[in-house]
Amino acid sequence: MVQDRTQPDGETGRPPKRGWRRSRLGLFLPYILLAVIAAGWSAGWFWIRGRTAGEIDGWIAREAAAGRTWTCADRTLGGYPFRIELRCSAVTLERADGRFQLGPSTAVAQIYQPRLVVFESAGPFHVEQGDLTGDASWKALQGSFHGAAEGFTRASLVIDAPQVAVTGADPGPIAVAGRHLELHARPSPGRYESEGAVDVSLRLMQAAVPQLDALTGTPEPADLTLDATLTQATILRTGTVARELERWRQAGGTLDLNGLSLAKGAQRVQAKGTLGLDAAHRPAGQIDLRAAGVDALVGGIVGQRLGSERGALVGQLVGGLLGLSRRPEADVPSDSAPLKALPPLRLVDGKLVFSGFPIPNVRVPALY
Repeated sequence: MVQDRTQPDGETGRPPKRGWRRSRLGLFLPYILLAVIAAGWSAGWFWIRGRTAGEIDGWIAREAAAGRTWTCADRTLGGYPFRIELRCSAVTLERADGRFQLGPSTAVAQIYQPRLVVFESAGPFHVEQGDLTGDASWKALQGSFHGAAEGFTRASLVIDAPQVAVTGADPGPIAVAGRHLELHARPSPGRYESEGAVDVSLRLMQAAVPQLDALTGTPEPADLTLDATLTQATILRTGTVARELERWRQAGGTLDLNGLSLAKGAQRVQAKGTLGLDAAHRPAGQIDLRAAGVDALVGGIVGQRLGSERGALVGQLVGGLLGLSRRPEADVPSDSAPLKALPPLRLVDGKLVFSGFPIPNVRVPALY
């Protein structure tokens, strides 16, 4: 008799083993964890986005209470998932002394580095302040601000092909254009906490200034470099120019020129000194000068008083006496001519005093 080895119905298969179930769970576990992390990250990003919006609204409200109205047109906050990105089709500031407007602008901060803000603007910039109207445009503008618990660690601004025009100024319109401009600022080591000092570095390359061309008698573009320290800079805010400069003056603020250099063709000037504001709100102080090839500049200044021909002669005479107009040797480039020390230039009671004599027809105006 043959034994039937088939199993009864319901017993043809064995139940899955627990190890098999664990392997199936292990297969999907990374995806589950990824989904949980993504959901948590998304929730955190939207929380940060909401908090950022609240901080911006609070700051705008505080500024408005102080008489300064900020507007970010068509404001949007995006940048998900790794950054917070603020976009404005225009940024406007209105206060008692004028109105300022900047074109489409963007500010970005990474979630993992919220104190570093990078911004850019397509421009243009327009300002109306009293009788003055200013306009600025550029090819590209980028900047950054690295904040800290007690201030900042660095701020930078880089502009390609800047162009600035100012109307309503005395004695006439001002126009400046350049190839490249850089501005950097950082807390001054050893002086930031005690004096609120900030180091400033400015570079303006290949600048075209018609007024300067007329004064120097040469059309070559100018290169300007400035390294300075601004004391009591930490008290400056976004108030009116008059208010902020007066607070800075009363606090004893100064602008220390650690190195100022202007090169225009064969003409070169270097300066060091310290400037402040006097009781009449005019720049005051002393600047030590070194120069080469500036006899035409001296002639232009003197010519305002004596006439162009006599002024040119006097300029050549003064330049010769000071050794500033001496032609370099044939094998020495004009921009390598040695710099000669000049008598100090003093700003006193609204006058420019050079070598003990006030420069004719030149007045230092009050800034506010």
